[in-house]
Amino acid sequence: MKLIPKGSKLYSIIHLKCPRCHRGKFLQSPAYDMSKITRVRSHCEECDLNYKIEPSFYYGSMYVSYAVGVAIMIAIIGFFLIFPDEFSFLKTFITLVVVIVAGAPFINAVSKILWANLFFKYDPKK
Repeated sequence: MKLIPKGSKLYSIIHLKCPRCHRGKFLQSPAYDMSKITRVRSHCEECDLNYKIEPSFYYGSMYVSYAVGVAIMIAIIGFFLIFPDEFSFLKTFITLVVVIVAGAPFINAVSKILWANLFFKYDPKK
């Protein structure tokens, strides 16, 4: 039994799959391929969904990326505040910088698939 079944937006987001069919790849290459950093395909190879419904469509994902980054930072700060023996401003700052810089390609990829899932819905017939 799968924890996250096809048909849920979470399945598309976690697996970086087409928001409509949940089979086709969403990105041209893996998130950490720096030569094509999180480039979105023009359309799905399975259901032929046009991912780029207008020019600069994914500029809106920058707002989602900002929100995801802030959520990660709040989680890290919360972790250090829960364990006060481990808390220091320098350690917290260094941890924040390392996690955000190292996770930037993944955050970017997730923000684009989140943005796409706001506009496309799952269609099991496709």
